[in-house]
Amino acid sequence: MTDQRAEHGMRVRRAVLGDEHVDRAVAATTDLDAPFQDYITGAAWADVWGREELDRPTRSLVTLALLAALGHEREFEMHLRASRNTGATPEQIREVLLHVALYAGVPAANTAFAALKRVLGAGSADDEGAS
Repeated sequence: MTDQRAEHGMRVRRAVLGDEHVDRAVAATTDLDAPFQDYITGAAWADVWGREELDRPTRSLVTLALLAALGHEREFEMHLRASRNTGATPEQIREVLLHVALYAGVPAANTAFAALKRVLGAGSADDEGAS
């Protein structure tokens, strides 16, 4: 990866995920996962998130929909926290999760709504959803 691509990817990654998260990820990097960290910094953060055709709130909402639909709860929660930095609102996230319920299934959306309430403090931490 070129230095310019790596720097751009890291700037975007920090802007979206926050310095604290990225600093933890960088500090935890080992020889085993260093190539993976380079890959996601370049591919995800420089090459995709770094594009200008979609704004960050839109990319955030698309990412949340995909992660919820695929059942990737840990990554979904990480991107919920990141949504505070991207400008995606809890109301917009709610609307995206209604789409997830319709197109990917109620169980996926139910899990995502529980995470939304847990991570963004929009309800009881013990609430596991409506179904």
